[in-house]
Amino acid sequence: MSYAIQWVRSLIFNGQMYVAMLVIGVAYLPAAIISRRGAIAGCHQYCRYIRWSAGWIMGLKCEIRGTPPTEEVMVAAKHQSFMDVLMIYGAIPRGKFIMKAILQYAPIIGQFGLRIGCIPVNRGKRGVAIKKMLADVKSGRALPGQLIIYPQGTRIPPGEKRPYKIGTGLLYRELGQPVVPVATNVGVFWPKRGVYRKPGTAVFEFLPPIAPGLEVDAFMAKLETDIETACDRLNAEAGFHG
Repeated sequence: MSYAIQWVRSLIFNGQMYVAMLVIGVAYLPAAIISRRGAIAGCHQYCRYIRWSAGWIMGLKCEIRGTPPTEEVMVAAKHQSFMDVLMIYGAIPRGKFIMKAILQYAPIIGQFGLRIGCIPVNRGKRGVAIKKMLADVKSGRALPGQLIIYPQGTRIPPGEKRPYKIGTGLLYRELGQPVVPVATNVGVFWPKRGVYRKPGTAVFEFLPPIAPGLEVDAFMAKLETDIETACDRLNAEAGFHG
């Protein structure tokens, strides 16, 4: 019976999550049109609401550990669910993503994504997006902030191993910025597919930054080791042993 009740709670949460996106998006749309600051405020408000409603409706609480960056850095994060997108973005002041190009045409998400500085990329053309972003940075056209990137390129369930893609290393080399790894165990509670979400405490941990200057191969090895080691620790803390 407890599983059935939690499943219903998860269903209610999922539904209201999209309603809240519409309501908050419309409410902040005038401010977003006027300035990037207004768009960021709207996105942060939505992140705060989802964090609160997940705890209240489903019993899924979120904990931020470490020191979220405020300066110009890359944030290289483990991606396990939609929740990590929101919690990582909500923890930093001016986050932006490399996002799927099709999302720029989605109501609310597309308009706010472009306004906060996200970089659209067609599926399979990530290299083109990286070159464009580097060109924009060098010419001064890129909006300032923290670039959030997922080194594995997609959501990876806890315990599953996938390669880290070289694009993160190329950005690290060309931008010359520190990289802040982020580990999480949210996938233990919020799986990649399905309605059901488990109650508990999902952790999002900002790890010590990796300074610029390493060779790409050395950087990629350190990034993977730092994130995967921390994720294994957080998964075990949540009771997952895969």
